[in-house]
Amino acid sequence: MGAKSNAKRKGKKGGKGGGRARSGGGVSNDFRGADFQHSQVQGSGTMQTFVQQYAPVPTATDSLPRLRADFTGRDDDIAFLLGVLDPGRTDGLPAHAVLSGWGGVGKTTLVHAAGHAAFDRGWFTGVLLVNLHGYDPHPSQAEDALEALLRSLGVRPEHVPAPGAGRREALYRSQLAARERAGERLLVIADNASRVDQVRPLLPPGHHGLLTTSRRSLPGLGRMRTVHLLQPEEAVALLRAALWHNNPDDRRVDEEPEAAQQVVVACGCLPLALQITAGLLANDPDQPLAERAERLTSAGRLEGIDDGEHSLRATFDQSFENLLPQQAELFRLLSLNPGPDISTAAAALLAEQSEAAVEKLLGHLAAAHLVERGSARGRWQLHDLLREYAHEQATAQCERSRPSRRRYDQARARLTDYYARTAEAANTHLEVGRAAVAPLFTGREQALAWLDAERENLIATAHSEGTGVTATRLGFSLGLYLESRRRLQDLVTVRSLALDSCTARGDIRNEAAAWNNLGTALSGVRRFDEAIDAHRKALALFQQHVGPHSEAGAWSNLGLALCEVRRFDEAIDAHRKALALFQQHVGPHSEAGAWGNLGLALCEVRRFDEAIDAHRKALTFYQQHTDSHGEATAWNNLGTALREVRRFDEAIDAGERAAAMLTEESDWFRTGEAWEELATTLEAADAEPGRAKKAWERSAAAYTRAGATEEAEASRGHVDGPPPQRSAEKGPDASS
Repeated sequence: MGAKSNAKRKGKKGGKGGGRARSGGGVSNDFRGADFQHSQVQGSGTMQTFVQQYAPVPTATDSLPRLRADFTGRDDDIAFLLGVLDPGRTDGLPAHAVLSGWGGVGKTTLVHAAGHAAFDRGWFTGVLLVNLHGYDPHPSQAEDALEALLRSLGVRPEHVPAPGAGRREALYRSQLAARERAGERLLVIADNASRVDQVRPLLPPGHHGLLTTSRRSLPGLGRMRTVHLLQPEEAVALLRAALWHNNPDDRRVDEEPEAAQQVVVACGCLPLALQITAGLLANDPDQPLAERAERLTSAGRLEGIDDGEHSLRATFDQSFENLLPQQAELFRLLSLNPGPDISTAAAALLAEQSEAAVEKLLGHLAAAHLVERGSARGRWQLHDLLREYAHEQATAQCERSRPSRRRYDQARARLTDYYARTAEAANTHLEVGRAAVAPLFTGREQALAWLDAERENLIATAHSEGTGVTATRLGFSLGLYLESRRRLQDLVTVRSLALDSCTARGDIRNEAAAWNNLGTALSGVRRFDEAIDAHRKALALFQQHVGPHSEAGAWSNLGLALCEVRRFDEAIDAHRKALALFQQHVGPHSEAGAWGNLGLALCEVRRFDEAIDAHRKALTFYQQHTDSHGEATAWNNLGTALREVRRFDEAIDAGERAAAMLTEESDWFRTGEAWEELATTLEAADAEPGRAKKAWERSAAAYTRAGATEEAEASRGHVDGPPPQRSAEKGPDASS
């Protein structure tokens, strides 16, 4: 700063404005009231210029707030950000990163934590923080953000250029470049952006860093990373830390670990929801966590995650209100899907638009983190809290007008019909010996793949339909699939729902078949007494209302269940009745199954010669009708009976035929059974040890492909250890 000057100003008095134009074009300056302290004289002779040196302007390059006391986890995210910010990187990319994720997931706290970690390492000399308010009613513009940053850098307000023409951006970059030349490195945090154009002018030059947070994916601003929900154990740790921070004596999380888990699950492991809930608990220190968990689940979670000042619903409102009308409509419609995820094809049916158009809309919703891309391409899912919010929005839309309600009812009907119709088409590819199959699928494998992808949606649809006819359709069409995949509890569920639907609608013919199907499902989960009761009810309805063909199937399934509880004489009688009805009223193909089931029952009472004869008759009928699946089952059962009378060569030949044919059919559970039976026969025959071991390995592999983990483990146990107790071989049921 210059020394004090007492020089006096000479010249005429100026006008009111401090300067007046002269005839020669000059300006007469009026410095009345000016303070010339801290000024200096420059120049020589008669021309002297007074340069005002202002006092130093404060800067705000240390604006990073203290880290929240309840911050926990996020090790991988912190490591990613530090990898971007590390000044020792040699990849030549700028130290810029964008964190995106849905509202309340903890993006701001995360970048603050990364900023502290980087600052503690000495990587930065200062931090500039600007909140872009991207989801407020009036988001900040880039020009406003630049002004705030320039003032933080020490630029006086009167020196900040007017908006427009890139003047503020140019000065901002110049200021940062000067800082770099002076050996400084600054970290800019642009928080809560909603658009790329809010951030692009803020990109710092040189080696300075930039971290941006947004509820949307913002490409082109740096390395992108999605911030996901906390893991359950991290969520519990956050809840514990938040309560401890309010009261170090609050030990509810440790005293009620199960209830703490229920609370974090109800909060969706979302940091904002957990922090609001922790605040509510802190205000009510005597409330047990179990009571809070009950309130969250019984009264609606969004209603329960609201402390009067902070609300999860308000956070979702901000994101939802930024959607375009078509995007908002699809978001609401997605809540109509009863399952955990949805395919693009199903979403297109909901919206009554092309798949291409809906895929584009879903992409926008995913970019806004209102939906998530599923584990498989073309699948999308809503988090439970967002699903509840979308349902609220859909309900509100329906309440506004009858046309809206009608539109949503029609959308739901299209979706449920799609699930039922496609499941029925897939089932045609699983039915043994069916000549005509639905052209919707190219074959069994494609049908199974679709069923695998939609299984949870299909079961959820059956639940949501209550006593509607869709529950019946799904209960009948999913049986073979769920049995083949060993989803036996699911099988009991859908068949129970089908029975309830038929009973409520007075559909007696299908009610009889539903009882029969439920009986076979109950046998699968070893609830044999209930299975026997179900088959007897089916039998009575078939006898009264349907006819001998269906009655025969009920007798056959009843016989199988009776065998399981060792009521062998009753089982043999039931199978003989089934056989007689099939012979009189149906035909030789159905008769084959009855012979096979009778053979199984005869084996149980050690009437092996009769059993062998029955299985050979079944085999002959299957071969005559070119039913390869039935033939394989007959070979397998025949091999078991032959082993019992020590005709090992014939038994081994039969077992090898069965295993090869079932492998060709891709019926992996039955294939596992066939290899298991063959391995047992090889061991009984004292065959070469390597052959039995190989058969056990193949059995385990087939069971694994079928999803039968317990059976797979049992077969693997034979490879190096003693064989466990083996269950009796089952024949095919005659379910409807």
